[in-house]
Amino acid sequence: MSLKLNCLIIFLLGSLTIAAQNTITPAKQFWNTLQSHCNKAYEGRLELPKDDKDFGGKQLIMHVRKCTDREIKIPFFVGEDKSRTWILTYDNDRISLKHDHRHKDGSEDDINFYGGTTTNTGKANIQIFSANEHTQQLIPGAATNVWWITIDDDTFTYNLRRLGTERVFKVVMDLTQTIDTPGAPWGWED
Repeated sequence: MSLKLNCLIIFLLGSLTIAAQNTITPAKQFWNTLQSHCNKAYEGRLELPKDDKDFGGKQLIMHVRKCTDREIKIPFFVGEDKSRTWILTYDNDRISLKHDHRHKDGSEDDINFYGGTTTNTGKANIQIFSANEHTQQLIPGAATNVWWITIDDDTFTYNLRRLGTERVFKVVMDLTQTIDTPGAPWGWED
């Protein structure tokens, strides 16, 4: 081979390697989009089930309160109840979802840190989490839980479906308008 051809091949291989390294996966795109909402709060509504006694008719607020490169904590308030925080963790191009539940005094609920981890990089606008082993041991009936979170320019949705049952849950948060950031969730200090 000629020297020019060798140089061209080396250049092309180098360019392909750089391009591959700079490709942002769908999981990372999702993560970056969610990170762009850090320190912002939004109000939303219950979509399903419409007649839920615990969530229906109450003000629903999410606050993307704490963000690091690996973790995002999103307190989710239901009326005056500040017991819930969604914890998302980014590791090795997978995202995990855990649910942190606290009592008013800040102590951990007995049912805590359940959730799951994505099995692939998902899509830039949706990540799906199947119940993990901890969830199955903690809440045997939730072994078939599947959660998914969607995000686009206008909305963030948190969804739950318990496969094999009628259990379904969906909240839709309006990302088009921020609201005043709420106080700290139970168990946190400002």
